[in-house]
Formats: sequence, structure tokens, C-alpha cells
Amino acid sequence: MIRLYDYHLDENGFRVRLLLSMLGLSFETVAIDKAPGREQEKPHMLALNPTGTLPILEDGDVRLFGTAAILAYLVRAHAPDSAWLPTDAADFGRVQQWLGFSTRELKPAVDAREAALFTSEGASEADLNAARKAFRIMNDHMTLRQIEGLDWFVGNSPTLADLALLPSFALSRDCGIDHDEYPALRRWLRRFRALPGFITMPGVPDYH
Repeated sequence: MIRLYDYHLDENGFRVRLLLSMLGLSFETVAIDKAPGREQEKPHMLALNPTGTLPILEDGDVRLFGTAAILAYLVRAHAPDSAWLPTDAADFGRVQQWLGFSTRELKPAVDAREAALFTSEGASEADLNAARKAFRIMNDHMTLRQIEGLDWFVGNSPTLADLALLPSFALSRDCGIDHDEYPALRRWLRRFRALPGFITMPGVPDYH
């Protein structure tokens, strides 16, 4: 049985839950009190993940932390023939490129949302500006892709690139970011929501 140590409002946890659902995999959730308890930084959790972050995945004898690593593992272990992680070298590289983007350039979006939800100070302008810059890069990319008749960040079908990028944009209204500024991303999010196995969480919009 797959076990996921997670907090229900955690954005990175949502990435993993979303992939598990879209792959049709059963899993057990271990609820962690991230806010306000910061349980992920307690000794019993640091024994599982010394970085003190969520989520953590256990699958038999395999234990992983780091969202991108967990996503890649799940596809290779449970859906190796799927398009989520392409075998074509160029598309594989492009997916890795966007996975890196989701980890680096979208971190300010993650931080801004968590600050808005869980602190009295709210999101910093620096994080909000960096998040908007990242979303502009994504929107420009998808604008060009859609002009070319393509619906997804890489290739002709959804990949881990789409799945890793989507939560930061989808949840960014929690910190006051206006989705109307990113029309290509709104269309992309609407398409992704229609895929089999999609699940939602508080804060994910359903555009009408």
C-alpha cells in the first residue's frame, strides 16, 4: 500500500495526490499538522525526511521526499508506458526542464500562498512579483503552444510538466493573483480539469 504523509492544504501534497488519482492508484494518507503545528519539523518526522518538508511517500521499501522525485518515481514504478514521462529524449528533457521550473521559479508562489493563508503578515511583495513573473513565462509559453494548435506544455498529451506546474497557478488566487492576466493558463487549467481522474482541493477554481 502506498502511504502519503501530507497536509490537506499543502500545494506539493496536492501535486502528488493529483497524480495518484490520475494514475488510479490507491493510497493511505497520514495527516500531518503542518499549520499551525509544524509537525513535519518534529523529530519523528525528521527521521523520515531530514529536510523537514512535505510530502513524503512510502511505497513498500521505497521512501521518498521531494515532490519532483516522487512524481517521477510514481510514473516509472506504476505507469512506465504512459505519456506522463516521455521516453523521447527531447521531450523527456523538456519535461525535466519544467519540473525544475516548478521547483525553483514557482517556489515564491508556494511561499506567497502559504504566507497569505497561515501568517498574519501575508505574502511579501517580492514573492508575489516573482510569482507573477513565473506565471507570465508560463502564459507566454502556452500562448505560443496554443497558436501552434497544441494544448500542453510538452508534446501532444499531458505530462508531468503540466501536472507539476498546474497547482501553483491554480491555487494562486489564495494570495490575490488575478487569473484574468493569464488567459492562456486559464484555458490550459480548464482543459486539465476535464481529464479523467482529476481531483480538486480548496482554492482550485472552476471557471465558467
